[in-house]
Amino acid sequence: MELVPFSQPAEVYIINTCAVTARAGAQSRQLIRRALRANPEARLIVTGCYAQIAAQDILDIADSPICIVGNGCKHRLVEVALADRHCDLEMHLGNIAGQKEICPLTATSFGGRTRAYLKVQDGCNSFCSYCIVPYARGRSRSLAPDRVVAQAEIFADQGYKEQVLTGIHLGHYGHDLTPKTDLRELLALLLDRNLPVRYRLSSLEPTEITDQLLALMAESPSIMPYLHIPLQSGDDRILQKMNRRYPAATFAKVVEQSVARLPDVAIGVDVLVGFPGEDEAAFRNTYALIESLPVSYLHVFPYSKRPGTPAATMADQVSKADKDERVALLRDLDHKKRTAFYRNHLGSVRQILVERRKQGRLLRGYTGNYIPVSCEGDSALVNQLVKVRLEELTEDGVLGRIV
Repeated sequence: MELVPFSQPAEVYIINTCAVTARAGAQSRQLIRRALRANPEARLIVTGCYAQIAAQDILDIADSPICIVGNGCKHRLVEVALADRHCDLEMHLGNIAGQKEICPLTATSFGGRTRAYLKVQDGCNSFCSYCIVPYARGRSRSLAPDRVVAQAEIFADQGYKEQVLTGIHLGHYGHDLTPKTDLRELLALLLDRNLPVRYRLSSLEPTEITDQLLALMAESPSIMPYLHIPLQSGDDRILQKMNRRYPAATFAKVVEQSVARLPDVAIGVDVLVGFPGEDEAAFRNTYALIESLPVSYLHVFPYSKRPGTPAATMADQVSKADKDERVALLRDLDHKKRTAFYRNHLGSVRQILVERRKQGRLLRGYTGNYIPVSCEGDSALVNQLVKVRLEELTEDGVLGRIV
């Protein structure tokens, strides 16, 4: 097999689709049409979340045979792609809602990346009113601890210095296993292996950041001082409409406790702007809450209708003009928060994992608390951990000097 750019004709196309927004579904359909135009005789395999929830829509795109592989059957992708017989409008979907085990997808590399993603969980039981994910991914299910460790060892053997523990609902890790376990116990198990790796956690719900987890993070230099915590709204009425299971005060308490236990921690926050019923007062509650908290950066998303979710049919949809104005205000706040966080660390010496050479000049990497750093240095330092003094703010992070 030879890998070619998607823009070139190929004999096999595998398209991993997204369904998180209606626009993502439309983009998935566009990619399918592009592949069909590039080579109508190609073997076309479509997988991912849009394939899971809209298989018939995909089959209606063309008369050519399309093979659809659902999220619960992704471990069969290679088998399907290399089968002797051509796809004939086949669907390998399975019953995603009844899926009890995570797909056995052992990986050995992340093509050109210096950071490996260690997927330990899939699915979600939360059913937030704006989200299609539980319908596309099924219920929460976890990778057994011994298999997590085996995957971590493979990545370590391949030379990955950082591994990101990830999942659709990472904080639910282990709740479905027998015996029951949790994310903190999994981290402790990984730390016991003493692999030459630094671990980073992906997104965690506010209610899942426990004192025990923070204590382990504070004790271990191998767990990066970094938390990404979805807020979505700082207004209790909107949080209830979203089916988010915490009030704004709980979120604030978690952030403050995290900073108290981990003084250098970077805290990223997801915010969903313009949810149905979000009036000016609700938005102001969100803005004021974030402004008052020691968060480091924001990911700001305008709400968009996702067909198939309860929120799509709710009354009091917010106008595009109001959403655009509120998004702009929060993105300005994001810039202020990032700049203040970076400035607070100027003069300190931090360890960065060098990821690449930026535009042929400076090396680029991230500190443990996720500050992007550029510095001069030899290309041999790529994928190495080096100590850097943070010296000067730049437009896209901090300029540092190797010490």
